[in-house]
Amino acid sequence: MSSSRRSRQASSSSRINDDQITELISKLRQSIPEIRQNRRSNTVSASKVLQETCNYIRNLNKEADDLSDRLSQLLETIDPNSPQAAVIRSLINE
Repeated sequence: MSSSRRSRQASSSSRINDDQITELISKLRQSIPEIRQNRRSNTVSASKVLQETCNYIRNLNKEADDLSDRLSQLLETIDPNSPQAAVIRSLINE
């Protein structure tokens, strides 16, 4: 069997069908607060769900960065050998 034929077979077996896409969009609708809070969340288009999901992930990343910065600032103000410092370092490194 040629390598191009094998790669086509492998890619076709890993493709997501329409039902799976619908199920994934439904799960995202339930997971994203901005959509879940909408009374008519089932009428939100798939493209809007994906857009809101991207925005939500960006916001989560920003919040995580902000919290990491705040923890780093807090770490500078306490005894580096204290148990609290160890906890803060573990949080920053996760």
